[in-house]
Amino acid sequence: MNPPLSYEAAGVDIAAAERFVAAIAPIVRSTHDGAVVEHPSRFAGLIRPSATTGMEDPLIAATCDGVGTKVLLATDPAHYEGLGRDLVAMNVNDLLPLGARPLLFLDYLATGRLDPIRLEATLRGIAAACREARCALLGGETAEMPDVYRPGEVEMAGFAVGLVDGRRLPDPATVRPGDAVIGLPSTGLHANGFSLARRALVDRGGLDLDAFHSDLGATLGDTLRTPTAIYVDRVLALLETVGFKAAAHITGGGLLGRTGAMLSGGLGMRLDPGSYRRPAIFDIIAAAGEVTPREMASTFNMGLGFVVIVAATAAEAATAQGWLQLGAVVADGGVDLGHGRA
Repeated sequence: MNPPLSYEAAGVDIAAAERFVAAIAPIVRSTHDGAVVEHPSRFAGLIRPSATTGMEDPLIAATCDGVGTKVLLATDPAHYEGLGRDLVAMNVNDLLPLGARPLLFLDYLATGRLDPIRLEATLRGIAAACREARCALLGGETAEMPDVYRPGEVEMAGFAVGLVDGRRLPDPATVRPGDAVIGLPSTGLHANGFSLARRALVDRGGLDLDAFHSDLGATLGDTLRTPTAIYVDRVLALLETVGFKAAAHITGGGLLGRTGAMLSGGLGMRLDPGSYRRPAIFDIIAAAGEVTPREMASTFNMGLGFVVIVAATAAEAATAQGWLQLGAVVADGGVDLGHGRA
């Protein structure tokens, strides 16, 4: 006679999940401020949107994103803290082109078997990034699904909510020829293009990700795992002091696709390739995989993590805040990154 089945026998350890939730509670609370309303219910989080004070037309902005196949590069528990930062950054940075201030973040972590060490490291990274972005980690879900994920596999997704005054939404329709294009550097690949990067470096180039690379001053693996920059303070400060007409977080679609999406009405953009530094990792990927310049620019950020269009008269004030002056909006369509118009 077969013994009675249990959830644990089916591969889901509820007791371990409860222990994990208890262990991370202080980490989660470290992101809370006076806006979070504490309540004994564990079904949903509560927050008082005090940031709407003074807004005539308060709007809610929401984003959802993940870290893609970057998780495959996490070969040590310590790497998961960086992935947690990536998860928050990819979402809160996506709020910024609307001028929205991050308010709260939610995470979804799915795995075949709960690994408290890796998951706690991930939550530490998430919490640190939430504190930097000035938003509350209001809740999340950790799912143990052995029938879906193989041992060691992890899926990460996040959700961010922000607030913006409808009167102050950037208006891309006001972009004109001669407007200045400014930007902030990336820290590397951020969390996009890793399927192509791995195929180019490992499958095509036969390179060892654990080997030290003199052009990088680090191993390929450590360079690829560099966490995504969080641009919240820099972008919101620019919005408050200078304002902007259009903005883009340089993610899927790469530098070429994201900058092109900022333009309409047949306008184009011309960037000076000498105005920013392209990290050596992009040249290594291109050489190892024989990837064309257009494909590189359509996949990767190429060294720019956030790009903004401001009035030409505002460029000096923006560069005084540390923004890079990259180029200008032009009358003829297409984006010229310095190696020909696309």
